[in-house]
Amino acid sequence: MFDILVYLYETYYRPDACPEPAALARKLSAVGFDEMEISEALVWLTDLTAMARVEQSPTAESTGTRFYVAQEVDVLGAPAIGFIQFLESAQVLSPLQREIVVERALALDESPVTLGKLKVIVLMLLWSQGKEPDALMFDDLFGADEDQTPRLLH
Repeated sequence: MFDILVYLYETYYRPDACPEPAALARKLSAVGFDEMEISEALVWLTDLTAMARVEQSPTAESTGTRFYVAQEVDVLGAPAIGFIQFLESAQVLSPLQREIVVERALALDESPVTLGKLKVIVLMLLWSQGKEPDALMFDDLFGADEDQTPRLLH
């Protein structure tokens, strides 16, 4: 599924440039992606898009601290939580965007979610909202290896 998401990001500069889901599924199939992965990716992306629209509505900003419940810690793992906190402190993610990232990671039914997959989730959220990360943040999202020691927040 993540190969499809990265393909969409690289192929369609903006989410509104993507064809309708049925046509997109045919194009992805023609490129060689598996039908099951296409279906899974389109459902995941549709849910992300619906959540991203809600995030863009006018709401009050949160100034509180986010505590993760045991299930979230188990699914996300310390490196992913640290990276989410880093993105929020760098003001790449708003508190509402953070919640979308956490929800979409939990929707993967995978434990723990790798840092690489979490980075794709963040990138797809920004893409779905028509936001482009700056060059340095883009390097953080795709420049680091999975095996690299996670950034410490102090």
